[in-house]
Amino acid sequence: MLMAKDFVYEYEKEKMTVYTSRDLDDLGKLKGIDDKLIFEMKVVSEVLPFRVNNYVIDQLINWDNVPNDPIFQLTFPQKGMLKDIYFDQVAKSITECWSKEQHKELIRNIRLELNPHPAGQLEKNIPTLNGQEVQGIQHKYTNTVLFFPSSGQTCHSYCSFCFRWAQFIGDTDLRMAARESDQLQQYLRSHPEVTDILITGGDPMVMKTKKLRAYIEPLLAEEFSHIRTIRVGTKALSFWPQRFVSDDDSDELMEFFREIKASGKHLALMAHYNHWQELSTDISHSAIKRVLNAGAVIRSQGPLLRNINDSPEIWSRLWQEQVELGIIPYYMFVERDTGACNYFEVPLFKAWKIYQSAIQKVSGVARTARGPSMSADPGKVEIQGIIEIEREKYFVLRFIQGRVSDWVQRPFLAEYSESATWLNHLKPAFHHDSFFFETHDDAKRTINIPLHDIIGISSIPAQYLPTN
Repeated sequence: MLMAKDFVYEYEKEKMTVYTSRDLDDLGKLKGIDDKLIFEMKVVSEVLPFRVNNYVIDQLINWDNVPNDPIFQLTFPQKGMLKDIYFDQVAKSITECWSKEQHKELIRNIRLELNPHPAGQLEKNIPTLNGQEVQGIQHKYTNTVLFFPSSGQTCHSYCSFCFRWAQFIGDTDLRMAARESDQLQQYLRSHPEVTDILITGGDPMVMKTKKLRAYIEPLLAEEFSHIRTIRVGTKALSFWPQRFVSDDDSDELMEFFREIKASGKHLALMAHYNHWQELSTDISHSAIKRVLNAGAVIRSQGPLLRNINDSPEIWSRLWQEQVELGIIPYYMFVERDTGACNYFEVPLFKAWKIYQSAIQKVSGVARTARGPSMSADPGKVEIQGIIEIEREKYFVLRFIQGRVSDWVQRPFLAEYSESATWLNHLKPAFHHDSFFFETHDDAKRTINIPLHDIIGISSIPAQYLPTN
């Protein structure tokens, strides 16, 4: 039996209008942005994808606070998002009217320098079936499979920090997407150890309900009883809450959520939030209520970002408001080493201090947020603290998830650093040559290991670069 119908929400249907780099001049005139800033945004948007919609522009951004407004920083390109050497050369290409071929080659070379697919996404995470790579699927952790439906590889608006920006630049060599609708089912039939499916993108919520149903409904059958949790990664609750309230098929979507719940599966929306300002509208509250009433759980996650949310007060307010709305705080991530990370990254020692201070400001029910967590090549590594041993400081870290199941929950130490922003910047404690997860033999171990073993352990072508 399906769950009872939800409440009625009185919102007029609203058409989503999308703006891209081609519309920056018109947006500048509309919102009073000066020409210099517009040009800088055009330069950056040649390399990093830009897309924003009317809801974000009209209801989330405080235009009196531009360019410092956090949602403006979250969605609009800024000069510092490219290193000076890249920015200057793209600007030169535009102002000197380089040929289309020269400009295109320059942009591609810069993009390849920005680590378009971090953490082994293309090299290590793509599984095989019958000796063939299964496109559109990643299987990094034993219990969880990520699925990239081809129809969901865009977003209502793009985040300027996005670690999957390579999905949106039109390069098929860098894009992850399923080629056939049944390949997920084929793969899951041969992997009964998988309990969780994460449908991701892009944003699966850009799809119509009919298309989303085509991907998920087969998984509700008895042959997939080993699938216990269906997760959907989405920013729609923030960037287009109308999807759940007033879009043409929002009622159909809520009905489908109820069907998933009635089938016995756990349905979780993995909602991306970066600032409490995203929770400031009535329709966002209505969308949250409607999703929860349909039987889904909402868990929130997002990276710590310089220029947007790098203060404990922002995070504590975000988590507290989420709890009051029925959302479960889930992760504070460290900004991945890709794209515009040079603009957003925060040193790991500072990230820990921000997390510690923020978590101290909220009650226990909001302390479900784990972090700061790095989604790195070997797994999700959490910074648990900073300790001092014989007058030397060390980071205490542990695996939340790992490529090898035996790594999960294993603690280890790294030398303290005030410049490190990612796992590969850290050195093993006590001058050891490597961490335990970096050696093949340790990766194979399934027995208890003594504590002292655990803790010890292309450039752009010259012709396209500026000259001095």
